[in-house]
Amino acid sequence: MTAKTKTKTSNRSRAKAQPGLSKEEYLRMYTQMVRIRNFEDNANQLYLSAKMPGLTHMYSGEEAVAVGVCEALKDSDRITSTHRGHGHCVAKGANYKQMFCELLGKKEGYCRGKGGSMHIADQSHGNLGANAIVGGSMGMATGSALRSRLLGVDDVTVCFFGDGATAQGLLYEVMNMAALWKLPVIYACENNGYSEYTKTEEIAAGSITARAEAFGIEAFQVDGQDVLAVNELSRKLVERCRNNEGPFFIELLTYRYHGHHVGDINREYYRSKQEEADWKENRDPIIRFRGWLVEQGHATEDEIDALNKQIKEEAKEAVAYAEAAPYPDTSEVDMHVYAETDPATLRVGG
Repeated sequence: MTAKTKTKTSNRSRAKAQPGLSKEEYLRMYTQMVRIRNFEDNANQLYLSAKMPGLTHMYSGEEAVAVGVCEALKDSDRITSTHRGHGHCVAKGANYKQMFCELLGKKEGYCRGKGGSMHIADQSHGNLGANAIVGGSMGMATGSALRSRLLGVDDVTVCFFGDGATAQGLLYEVMNMAALWKLPVIYACENNGYSEYTKTEEIAAGSITARAEAFGIEAFQVDGQDVLAVNELSRKLVERCRNNEGPFFIELLTYRYHGHHVGDINREYYRSKQEEADWKENRDPIIRFRGWLVEQGHATEDEIDALNKQIKEEAKEAVAYAEAAPYPDTSEVDMHVYAETDPATLRVGG
């Protein structure tokens, strides 16, 4: 069973109000999208000013995916993320200060500065971690869903990955297991049109949703630039997972505004400036949702401008905090590298 929606071609939203959602919930979704965009803008500047070690991969343009999905989850529900994972972290409840500290390798970061941009984890909010390995978290997500089943709890796990990761054999191994055991997991494929520097259609034969359908998994395609469409579908599938009807697969059609990574500045050889401008001018998820909020009377332009200003200040303060924060002491070099439990005390075979 495949449910498909066409990608919108206008920044004027055609979204409809969702039954049961309040004005506060709509505004929270908008706030979270703007928080992600501001985080990425600042992360990019930190990299360009040579204050951040390593590379980073911007999530700008894809905000409606992370927010639409994560707003359908409980705090105890879990996610696994990707190397382009800042948006997922923010959407699942991570705070600016600890995230910027992690990017700058500071002691107060989520992983005490050892994970960096591509390895942020926040288990206090069910974020099992970003992963620099393409498709590397697919097994983690499926194992997490198996845990829910074995413990008899109704927690759901969402596995985020890009379209390029559909070439990884691990995806098909875990989808087979999830389908056989009816696990409460949602495989969320963020199809931004490119696998690194190559168009998706040049490396992926057939449709992406068909890959899940081959295992008897219900697959859906949705406009990833429409936060309400993403959230509506996600809420339905999460509830079905809680009722032991999983797993599910979603292909979210979206677009990354930056290159594959921050150093990918000469993109003309694989995509045009006109294409980038079209997505930004006509399909931006934040502009679209802002317009919808005003049209529906949930907020005025002045109120949204004030909210945007507040979030920008929040990000600015968090960056200053992270820059002033201390680095880990050298004595921590092997902390969290080795298991602290004495292997002699471990029981073999249960």
